[in-house]
Amino acid sequence: MTEIETRLAELEARLRAVEDEREITRLILSYAPLVDSGRAPEVAAIWDEDGVYDVDEILMSSPAEIEAMVRSGNHRRWISGGCAHFAGPPHVTVDGDEATAVGYTLMIVNGPDGFVLRRATANRWTLRRTPSGWRAVTRTNRVLDGREESPALLSSAFPE
Repeated sequence: MTEIETRLAELEARLRAVEDEREITRLILSYAPLVDSGRAPEVAAIWDEDGVYDVDEILMSSPAEIEAMVRSGNHRRWISGGCAHFAGPPHVTVDGDEATAVGYTLMIVNGPDGFVLRRATANRWTLRRTPSGWRAVTRTNRVLDGREESPALLSSAFPE
Protein backbone atom coordinates (compact mmCIF):
# COMPACT_ATOMS: atom_id res chain seq x y z
CA MET A 1 0.00 0.00 0.00
CA THR A 2 1.40 3.40 -0.96
CA GLU A 3 1.63 6.31 1.46
CA ILE A 4 -1.33 8.01 -0.23
CA GLU A 5 -3.40 4.82 -0.06
CA THR A 6 -2.52 4.45 3.61
CA ARG A 7 -3.46 8.06 4.34
CA LEU A 8 -6.70 7.69 2.40
CA ALA A 9 -7.60 4.51 4.31
CA GLU A 10 -6.88 6.28 7.61
CA LEU A 11 -8.99 9.25 6.54
CA GLU A 12 -11.88 6.97 5.53
CA ALA A 13 -11.70 5.22 8.93
CA ARG A 14 -11.75 8.55 10.75
CA LEU A 15 -14.69 9.77 8.66
CA ARG A 16 -16.61 6.57 9.33
CA ALA A 17 -16.01 7.00 13.08
CA VAL A 18 -17.39 10.55 12.97
CA GLU A 19 -20.37 9.45 10.87
CA ASP A 20 -21.09 6.55 13.25
CA GLU A 21 -20.99 8.82 16.29
CA ARG A 22 -23.23 11.37 14.57
CA GLU A 23 -25.78 8.74 13.53
CA ILE A 24 -25.86 7.24 17.04
CA THR A 25 -26.22 10.67 18.65
CA ARG A 26 -29.07 11.60 16.30
CA LEU A 27 -30.79 8.27 16.98
CA ILE A 28 -30.60 8.73 20.75
CA LEU A 29 -31.63 12.38 20.63
CA SER A 30 -34.62 11.53 18.41
CA TYR A 31 -36.24 9.63 21.29
CA ALA A 32 -37.44 12.69 23.26
CA PRO A 33 -39.27 14.58 20.49
CA LEU A 34 -40.71 11.35 19.11
CA VAL A 35 -42.01 10.07 22.46
CA ASP A 36 -43.37 13.51 23.43
CA SER A 37 -45.29 13.73 20.15
CA GLY A 38 -46.69 10.21 20.51
CA ARG A 39 -44.96 8.80 17.42
CA ALA A 40 -45.12 5.20 18.65
CA PRO A 41 -43.86 3.36 15.53
CA GLU A 42 -40.91 5.73 15.16
CA VAL A 43 -40.00 5.39 18.85
CA ALA A 44 -40.10 1.59 18.57
CA ALA A 45 -37.96 1.74 15.41
CA ILE A 46 -35.06 3.12 17.48
CA TRP A 47 -34.60 -0.44 18.79
CA ASP A 48 -33.42 -3.53 16.94
CA GLU A 49 -35.94 -6.40 16.69
CA ASP A 50 -34.63 -7.95 19.92
CA GLY A 51 -34.24 -4.61 21.67
CA VAL A 52 -34.88 -4.06 25.38
CA TYR A 53 -35.84 -0.86 27.20
CA ASP A 54 -35.29 -1.19 30.94
CA VAL A 55 -36.75 1.70 32.94
CA ASP A 56 -36.98 1.61 36.73
CA GLU A 57 -40.65 0.68 36.81
CA ILE A 58 -41.05 -1.06 33.43
CA LEU A 59 -39.13 -3.64 31.40
CA MET A 60 -40.02 -3.64 27.71
CA SER A 61 -38.51 -6.60 25.85
CA SER A 62 -39.40 -5.80 22.25
CA PRO A 63 -40.15 -2.89 19.95
CA ALA A 64 -43.83 -3.93 20.09
CA GLU A 65 -43.85 -3.42 23.87
CA ILE A 66 -42.10 -0.06 23.46
CA GLU A 67 -44.70 0.99 20.89
CA ALA A 68 -47.48 -0.11 23.28
CA MET A 69 -45.98 2.03 26.05
CA VAL A 70 -46.09 5.12 23.83
CA ARG A 71 -49.72 4.35 22.90
CA SER A 72 -50.73 3.66 26.52
CA GLY A 73 -53.26 5.77 28.38
CA ASN A 74 -50.65 6.74 30.96
CA HIS A 75 -48.27 8.05 28.34
CA ARG A 76 -51.06 9.83 26.45
CA ARG A 77 -52.00 11.60 29.71
CA TRP A 78 -48.41 12.84 30.08
CA ILE A 79 -48.54 14.27 26.56
CA SER A 80 -51.97 15.88 26.95
CA GLY A 81 -50.99 17.39 30.31
CA GLY A 82 -47.76 18.81 28.96
CA CYS A 83 -44.45 17.04 29.31
CA ALA A 84 -40.97 17.18 27.87
CA HIS A 85 -38.32 14.51 27.92
CA PHE A 86 -35.03 16.35 27.63
CA ALA A 87 -31.87 14.43 26.72
CA GLY A 88 -28.39 15.77 27.17
CA PRO A 89 -25.89 14.89 24.47
CA PRO A 90 -24.65 11.32 24.91
CA HIS A 91 -21.06 10.23 25.36
CA VAL A 92 -20.67 7.69 22.52
CA THR A 93 -18.01 5.00 22.20
CA VAL A 94 -17.93 3.01 18.96
CA ASP A 95 -16.14 -0.32 18.66
CA GLY A 96 -16.62 -1.67 15.15
CA ASP A 97 -20.28 -2.60 14.71
CA GLU A 98 -21.09 -2.21 18.44
CA ALA A 99 -21.37 0.95 20.50
CA THR A 100 -22.23 2.23 23.94
CA ALA A 101 -23.52 5.62 24.98
CA VAL A 102 -24.24 7.17 28.33
CA GLY A 103 -26.00 10.36 29.30
CA TYR A 104 -28.84 12.00 31.15
CA THR A 105 -32.52 12.59 30.59
CA LEU A 106 -34.90 14.84 32.43
CA MET A 107 -38.67 14.52 32.43
CA ILE A 108 -40.33 17.88 32.88
CA VAL A 109 -44.10 18.00 33.42
CA ASN A 110 -46.64 20.76 33.48
CA GLY A 111 -48.40 21.09 36.82
CA PRO A 112 -50.71 23.53 38.56
CA ASP A 113 -47.78 25.84 39.33
CA GLY A 114 -46.06 25.50 35.95
CA PHE A 115 -43.35 23.18 34.78
CA VAL A 116 -41.49 21.02 37.30
CA LEU A 117 -38.81 18.38 37.08
CA ARG A 118 -40.44 14.99 37.60
CA ARG A 119 -37.29 12.88 37.32
CA ALA A 120 -33.64 12.91 36.33
CA THR A 121 -32.17 9.67 35.04
CA ALA A 122 -28.87 8.12 34.08
CA ASN A 123 -29.03 6.30 30.75
CA ARG A 124 -26.85 3.61 29.23
CA TRP A 125 -27.43 2.48 25.67
CA THR A 126 -25.86 -0.44 23.82
CA LEU A 127 -26.23 -0.27 20.07
CA ARG A 128 -25.34 -2.26 16.99
CA ARG A 129 -24.93 -1.49 13.32
CA THR A 130 -27.68 -3.13 11.26
CA PRO A 131 -28.44 -3.09 7.54
CA SER A 132 -30.90 -0.26 8.37
CA GLY A 133 -28.31 1.73 10.33
CA TRP A 134 -27.56 1.92 14.04
CA ARG A 135 -30.24 0.53 16.38
CA ALA A 136 -30.53 0.23 20.15
CA VAL A 137 -30.04 -3.21 21.62
CA THR A 138 -30.60 -2.12 25.22
CA ARG A 139 -31.38 1.11 26.96
CA THR A 140 -31.20 1.11 30.73
CA ASN A 141 -32.51 4.10 32.71
CA ARG A 142 -32.14 4.55 36.44
CA VAL A 143 -33.36 7.49 38.50
CA LEU A 144 -30.59 9.60 40.00
CA ASP A 145 -31.94 9.36 43.53
CA GLY A 146 -28.83 8.22 45.39
CA ARG A 147 -28.93 4.56 44.46
CA GLU A 148 -25.52 3.18 43.50
CA GLU A 149 -26.57 1.69 40.17
CA SER A 150 -27.41 5.10 38.65
CA PRO A 151 -23.90 6.60 38.66
CA ALA A 152 -22.53 3.12 37.87
CA LEU A 153 -24.43 3.26 34.55
CA LEU A 154 -22.72 6.52 33.72
CA SER A 155 -19.23 5.42 34.75
CA SER A 156 -19.53 2.22 32.71
CA ALA A 157 -18.51 4.20 29.62
CA PHE A 158 -15.21 5.22 31.19
CA PRO A 159 -13.20 2.09 32.01
CA GLU A 160 -10.50 2.55 34.61
